[in-house]
Amino acid sequence: MTERTIRTPNVDFAVREQGDGPLVLCLHGFPDGPQGWQAQLPALVGAGFRVVMPYMRGYRPTSAPRDGRYDAMGLAEDVGALVEALGADDAIVMGHDWGAVAAYFGALLAPQRVRRLVTMAVPYGPRFFAALRDDYAQQRRSWYMFFFQQPIAERALAHDDFAMIDGLVRDWSPGWTPPSAWLTHVKETFRRPGTAAAALGYYRQTMGPPFGDPAQLDGAIAASGIPLAPPALYVHGADDGCIGREIAAGMEACFPAGLRVLEVPGAGHFVHQERAEIVNPAVLEFLGA
Repeated sequence: MTERTIRTPNVDFAVREQGDGPLVLCLHGFPDGPQGWQAQLPALVGAGFRVVMPYMRGYRPTSAPRDGRYDAMGLAEDVGALVEALGADDAIVMGHDWGAVAAYFGALLAPQRVRRLVTMAVPYGPRFFAALRDDYAQQRRSWYMFFFQQPIAERALAHDDFAMIDGLVRDWSPGWTPPSAWLTHVKETFRRPGTAAAALGYYRQTMGPPFGDPAQLDGAIAASGIPLAPPALYVHGADDGCIGREIAAGMEACFPAGLRVLEVPGAGHFVHQERAEIVNPAVLEFLGA
């Protein structure tokens, strides 16, 4: 495993890298880091891929973005910038949670840089924003998104050694006992100055404007179904307590090159960690490995 810094015009990314072959760029979500892909790493490297796992923008030791942006299109710019900085023409982009958002919008912004998409736990399309407006079940699951808009959120997140992270993991993946090493690493990352504020910035800059203006929310719903060029695999845990599995319905319409959907029984939001024995073979089959 190599650890190094990849410099792009806007962000200096701390990355973990292993393997040789076609590039697979693995993008983590909240609250996570490169270590969240540990269950996929041996399978991908063993199948002949070069796997690069960055700490996302603002997640230390990756730098804060020089433009101060944490919105979805800022994340999208990172995808193309990382692929270019890594010396590849294109990449297979895998994303979980916010990493999935980055992957979708990276494919929208620079389709020539994204060969295939593998996304997990956060679907693409207009149903999610519509559910935040109209669906009580999803509104209840997404309480933290609304809470994170408040000034008290950073203090609340850090309280009692980031106990909120423990609670969110329990809520999102009921019945799953996360590896202690993973949870320790997550909290170590969040203790680094600036990480918590950056992580909240994703929610504040992407969700804040639509939450504050009904017209912007209507616009976000209308704009979030633009077709994406790459073929894609979408993976969702059947017991996900963060995003309801019904929110993924109809995604196929947004992927004219084809979309495979895998619903994994007995798994929650961290589906790739919880049921790697199901997820990994499906990913490798989709990649033709």
